[in-house]
Amino acid sequence: MKIDIYSDMVCPWCRIGKQNLNKALELWASEGGEPAEITFRAFQLDPDLPPEGLPFKQAMTQKMGDSSRVQQATEQVTSAGAAVGLTYRFDRVQRMPNTKLAHRFVALLKPDLQERAVNAIFRAYFEEGRDIALFGEIEAIATELGEEATAVLEQLRQGAGEDAVNADLESASRIGVTGVPFFIFDNKYALSGAYPPDKLVELMHRVKNSE
Repeated sequence: MKIDIYSDMVCPWCRIGKQNLNKALELWASEGGEPAEITFRAFQLDPDLPPEGLPFKQAMTQKMGDSSRVQQATEQVTSAGAAVGLTYRFDRVQRMPNTKLAHRFVALLKPDLQERAVNAIFRAYFEEGRDIALFGEIEAIATELGEEATAVLEQLRQGAGEDAVNADLESASRIGVTGVPFFIFDNKYALSGAYPPDKLVELMHRVKNSE
């Protein structure tokens, strides 16, 4: 089974959706389901952010209207994350980064390393408050991942990965993706949102039975 995931690195619900998918795949495998091929697709919630990003509180307040709504939203996602074993430390997040660089980095990696990279970027941003718009932070994440990841840094520095990311952004626009996480199963069924694992498994059975 092929599963495409459109997500953004600063989308907390994308991280939860990915965690739920991982648990769904464990359930799917325990029921004898076929292995799944996961493809990570780039999406930007705010493509108009400057390359260096903006202060987090400023960006969120502009988006949501006032600071009380921002606090309510971050508390809600922190609670939802804890329920599935994820930590969010919004008190450490100082910047709302432009995620193009992070997406380009992931696009340059081999598929078997992409998931580890996505996990590492989510953790760096949401738990450690690191500014993932900075090349130095992506370089540090690559170093954490090992030699295979650091091998793409020079390509990244020279602008590689731009075409792949732009292709994802264009395809998202073409098929009408307006919110993430957005999952496409075998190019047949689409699902938008951080659904619980059992609902994802139900859809995977539906996909399988439609073959």
